[in-house]
Amino acid sequence: MNGVLYLAARYLAYHKFKTAILVLSITLILYIPTGLRVLVHQSQQQLTARAAATPLLIGAKGSPLELVLNSLYAGADVPGEMKYAEVAAVRETGFAEPIPLYIRFRAQEDPIVGTALEYFSFRGLRIADGAMMTRLGDCVLGAAVAQRRGAAPGDAVVSSPEDVFDLAGVYPLKMRVTGVLARSDSPDDEAIFTDLKTTWLIEGRAHGHQDLARPEAAGQVLRKEGNVVAGSAAVVEFNEVTEDNIDSFHFHGDPSTFPITAIIAAPEDHKSATLLMGRYQSPSQPLQIVRPLRVMEELLATILTVQSFVFAALVIVGLAALATAALVFLLSLRLRRREIETMVKIGGSRKRIAAVMASEVAAAAGASVGLAALLTWMTRAFGSSVIRNLITQ
Repeated sequence: MNGVLYLAARYLAYHKFKTAILVLSITLILYIPTGLRVLVHQSQQQLTARAAATPLLIGAKGSPLELVLNSLYAGADVPGEMKYAEVAAVRETGFAEPIPLYIRFRAQEDPIVGTALEYFSFRGLRIADGAMMTRLGDCVLGAAVAQRRGAAPGDAVVSSPEDVFDLAGVYPLKMRVTGVLARSDSPDDEAIFTDLKTTWLIEGRAHGHQDLARPEAAGQVLRKEGNVVAGSAAVVEFNEVTEDNIDSFHFHGDPSTFPITAIIAAPEDHKSATLLMGRYQSPSQPLQIVRPLRVMEELLATILTVQSFVFAALVIVGLAALATAALVFLLSLRLRRREIETMVKIGGSRKRIAAVMASEVAAAAGASVGLAALLTWMTRAFGSSVIRNLITQ
C-alpha cells in the first residue's frame, strides 16, 4: 500500500500545475455555496439582532431602509433631517424615552455618532479605558476604531470635511479622546461617539474665537458700538476645544431648531408603542416612525429570494464543473495508456494500478475538501466584520 501512495504522490507532485488547477476548481465548487450560506446566515443574525434591540425609530419622511441603516449601522447615506425639538415632543407624550441621533460626519472612514448619554446604557456599552465624555469637543472611541488607530484616552481625533473643495466651509474639529468602549461585537465598535453639541460644532452652528476685547486683538476689530464688537475676517477661529478657550465657544440660533437625523424611541410596553406610532400616521405629518425589525425582515426576504436563485445557479454550475473534471480525468487515462502499459509490464496488477489512480483522485479531492473547510471557517470567523463594513459603506 505504501508503494501505491508513493506513486500517486510522485505523479501529483510531477504534474503540479495540473494538480493545482484541479484542486482549486474543486475547492471553489465546494466553498462558494457553503461560504454564501454562512455569509447570509451571519447577515441575518446581525441585521435582525440589532434591529430587534431597537423598538422604534423616528425620522424625516423618506426611505425607511435608509433611516434604519444610518441609525443602526452608521451607514454612509444620510437620511433627511428633523429638528431637535422633536425629542422634547416625544418625551412629553410619556409613551417612550427618546434618544436623539445625529449621524452625518466622519473622521476619515469612521462615522461620528452624535447622541446622548442614554444611548450607552440603552445599547449596554461600557467604558473599558478612560472615562465618558464630559464637555464640548470630547469623544469616545469604539473598540475597533481605537485598535485600528492605535488611539487611547488623551489622544485626539480630527473630523473630516464633507467637501474638500469647499474653501469657505467649516474647519475640521480636533476632538479630545476621553475613553475607549469595551468591545461589543456590534457596529458600535466601528464608531466615534460625541454629544450632539459637538456634532453641531462640527457643522458650524457654533464656534469659538479669540477675545476681541483683549488688546492684542485690536487689529481684528472693524467697529465697536457699546457692548457689540464686530470682527474682521482675520479673526482666528479655534478648531479645538480646550480648557483655556471653551468659554469662547457659543452657538448661533435656537438649539431646538438644530438638526438631528433620528430618534430611538424606547416605549415601556406595547400599548405605549402603538399610541406613539399613531401620532405619526397622518399624511400631513413630515416625520415617519418605523419598526427597524420589520424593515430588516423585508430586506432579508429580498436577499433570501435572490440567494435561492444564486444558489440554484451555483449548483448547476458546480455539477457542470464536476462533470468537466470527470471528463478531463477520463481523457487523462487515455493519454496515460503507455504509462499504464509500462506498469503492467513491470508486474503491476490491475487492482494495484486502479488503486494508484484512485489514490490520485482521493488526494486531490481530500486537499480540496480541506481547503474549502478552511475557507468556510475563515468566512465564519471574519464574516461578521466584513458584513459590518459593507453595511456602513
